[in-house]
Amino acid sequence: MKKIIIIALSLSIVLGFLFWKFGPSISLFNKAKPKGPVTITYWGLWEDENLMKEVIDNYQKQNPNIKINYVKQSSVNYRTRAQAQVKDGEGPDVFRIHNTWLLMFLKEGSLLPAPAEIFSLSDYKTLFYPVTSASFVKDGKIFAAPYEIDGLALFYNEEMLNGVGGVPPKTWQEFVDLATKMTVKNETGIKTAGAAMGAVGNVDHWSDILGLLLMQQPGVDLNNVASSAVAEILRFYTGFITDPRRKVWDKDLPNSTEMFASNRLGFYFAPSWRAHELRVMNPNLVFKVVPVPQLPGRNVGWATFWAEAVSSKSQNPTEAWKFVKYLTSEQAEKSMYAEAAKIRLFGEPYSLVSLSSELASDPIVGAFVTQGPVYKNWYLSSNTFDNNGINEEMIKYWEDGVNATLAGTDPATALQTVNLGVKQVLDKYVNVIPATTSTK
Repeated sequence: MKKIIIIALSLSIVLGFLFWKFGPSISLFNKAKPKGPVTITYWGLWEDENLMKEVIDNYQKQNPNIKINYVKQSSVNYRTRAQAQVKDGEGPDVFRIHNTWLLMFLKEGSLLPAPAEIFSLSDYKTLFYPVTSASFVKDGKIFAAPYEIDGLALFYNEEMLNGVGGVPPKTWQEFVDLATKMTVKNETGIKTAGAAMGAVGNVDHWSDILGLLLMQQPGVDLNNVASSAVAEILRFYTGFITDPRRKVWDKDLPNSTEMFASNRLGFYFAPSWRAHELRVMNPNLVFKVVPVPQLPGRNVGWATFWAEAVSSKSQNPTEAWKFVKYLTSEQAEKSMYAEAAKIRLFGEPYSLVSLSSELASDPIVGAFVTQGPVYKNWYLSSNTFDNNGINEEMIKYWEDGVNATLAGTDPATALQTVNLGVKQVLDKYVNVIPATTSTK
């Protein structure tokens, strides 16, 4: 027995000496970490690989041990695919999320917060507009960073507005007056519409417009939308169809984007990317873009944009966050903008406050950055492709409310049902639901 103890002690002493002398390189318990470049897989959504090539090449030159594998994704079922693959540990290191998606991803533990040494909270709040922090910071932690900012702005047909002697409206009353003047009717109905407002089926971004009105309206409580303040919004929105004094739109008109592209629509609300689509649809279309109208004494815009997040299952989280930080640098944002501007009207509007002045005077993209300081958001963002996620579920209840109002239901009555749906969606994705106490 003594011999066994002596042998065991001797062996422990020898192994301890070897580990102290030569370290983990000969450890019997740890495999040596393979050498070579670290690969970061980055899922993009809208930009083709050729538009990202220069900025990625520059990063790899500055960081020769890092290889960026850029993969453009389809928007179809993107949100659910991203969550499923991250959950299974097969997803990307870096991927895009919409600015309304944070809580859906946190609920499943899909995101890794930024290390403080890469993104400090104070720096983050200085670099980006307030809506960015409101969208991607939770409990003092940063979960995504954008290289773009975008939202709703007012596109106007310059020829039509000049035709009635108007200037771009700054208030909703000015908007109503000008839209009414630009509307041309004949015996069959509306031939040229002053504004695309009032319906859901043929008004692109109608939910964003409604969200904007909710954000601007004093006294609105988004946790209880069955109120007179919200009823007034429903009445105002649908009034562009139902009110004979300001009827400028109809449910049977073509889609609003098509109407604007064909010179049959005066005012059109949309995010920046619609400008590229319009230019392709009608290269001769003469239009400009300005900030959205306001109520007197108010200044509120509507944000809808994307940002880069890091997967909680990433094997190289520090390197992934360093790459995200680089994508949001002035150098990278300018590079991506310049590359995109070679093949379309402009690139992604800069997310950095410091770059706003470089785009502010542009007749199209300028409106999207000048509204940056006043952007707000809620869960009514269109075209997020969140596949029965928080936006799509919320929008469906409001669609029912608008349609009920158009059908003659009093807005206050319609909102009783909308309110129940809103509470369900908020309880599912946003609110903390207390655990029920068993009575058994």
